[in-house]
Amino acid sequence: VQVEESGGGVVQAGGSLRLSCKISGLRLSFTEYAVGWFRQAPGKKREGISVMKPGTNQKEYADSVKGRFTISRDNSGNMTALQMNKLESEDTAMYYCAADVPNAFSITHALDSYYWGQGTQVTVSS
Repeated sequence: VQVEESGGGVVQAGGSLRLSCKISGLRLSFTEYAVGWFRQAPGKKREGISVMKPGTNQKEYADSVKGRFTISRDNSGNMTALQMNKLESEDTAMYYCAADVPNAFSITHALDSYYWGQGTQVTVSS
């Protein structure tokens, strides 16, 4: 399985970025998997910031990004995206895309068993 993120960069506080992630090589159809975004700042644990379930497209967000970030998925392209608006310096981190089957996937746990990308750096300057 290959998970490839793109779209990170340096942005001023209050600005926006859009992260994209393409997932290939899954055993099942992409439509069977939940997808999500996690981030890890230096010296901190990896935290879940948004997940999206398949089928119902139910979305879940961490309180720290609610109202500012929006997750989406494109099943035809095996992709997920994270639109990040009103960025704050506290959003500076390495951002990771992940996927797994829904009953094994949770915003509250960044498990090694997920399919992970290599990450893309987001730096917000104040």
